[in-house]
Amino acid sequence: MKQLGLVAALALLVSSGVAFAEGDVTKGAKVFKKCKACHSVGEKAKNKVGPKLNGIVGAGWGETEAYKYSKPLLAGKAEAKVWDEATLDAYLTKPKKVIPKGKMAFAGLRKEKQRQDVIAYLAQFNADGSQK
Repeated sequence: MKQLGLVAALALLVSSGVAFAEGDVTKGAKVFKKCKACHSVGEKAKNKVGPKLNGIVGAGWGETEAYKYSKPLLAGKAEAKVWDEATLDAYLTKPKKVIPKGKMAFAGLRKEKQRQDVIAYLAQFNADGSQK
């Protein structure tokens, strides 16, 4: 019985990873316009109200240099939390649910496809802002 539960959990994990891989980069760039007031990506990206997001997919929490993070986010960094696709999806759905007292004022993206697209868009940037 335990093996069946493990198989089901692995199947869910694999299927959720496939969903992110199906995100549309072009559509993600359009959705990211909602984020541009506070965040930037690319070779000339700079920190704004929020940190630049180069290399965010797979990065540890609080890794952007010269950005002052909230204490709750820094607590996540101390716990070695990572911005994997599932965590980014949860955060983009409802930021305050992932980091209750964080700085992010954005309410979130309700549509799963928009979140997948934004994650695909962000995943194309290396930490230096170059595209993969």
